[in-house]
Amino acid sequence: MNDHAISLEDARLSFDGNAGHVDILHGITLSVPKGQTLGLVGPSGSGKSSILMLMGGLERATGGRVRALGKDLNDTDEDELARFRRGSMGIVFQNFHLIPTMTALENIATPLELAGRSDAFSRAEAELEAVGLKHRAGHYPAQLSGGEQQRVALARAAAPRPAILLADEPTGNLDETNSTAIIEMLFGLRDRHGSTLVLVTHSDALARRCDRIVRIRDGRIVADSTTEAGV
Repeated sequence: MNDHAISLEDARLSFDGNAGHVDILHGITLSVPKGQTLGLVGPSGSGKSSILMLMGGLERATGGRVRALGKDLNDTDEDELARFRRGSMGIVFQNFHLIPTMTALENIATPLELAGRSDAFSRAEAELEAVGLKHRAGHYPAQLSGGEQQRVALARAAAPRPAILLADEPTGNLDETNSTAIIEMLFGLRDRHGSTLVLVTHSDALARRCDRIVRIRDGRIVADSTTEAGV
């Protein structure tokens, strides 16, 4: 039985653009066991966010293989990938990606409705309460602070009870106080649902909260270590 939530085998990513051929990832081989928390660390432009995009099926590897929960993401069409993400993954970005014409509650409930959940709104209410924003259920994104918008985005990611949580610099647009609160909520949601968490960050201190740290530079893995949290 495969106990890996995510596995990349010699995964490569490249583009051909106006500037010519660009190699972003150079043969990444990495497996993430189910339930593990993994911090992906590296300087800007190192490729860590690109790895996260491959893990979520938001980019297609141009070489090698990418699997999530046993599904080969290279051989899955876009519609099936969207359904898979909706049911099995929660993704949190630095930019909150909330729908501006929907309330906080509707932003959380809509993906659940698309997945055919009959309890979409009751589950959305529960997740909104879990991030301390039940009183803001009827407010639109423009009426919420940055920290509140990110909390709504966290609640939306957690609502399907995903097996995998992917977070790309989730505190990048927040001040220190809000950043601390968001990280506590992110790890709390992960613990509550038992998800595998992959976190992209510039912060070594934040990465050390994970079970394991993988360091990326120039599109390659340069270090892979277990932290005290993972011992």
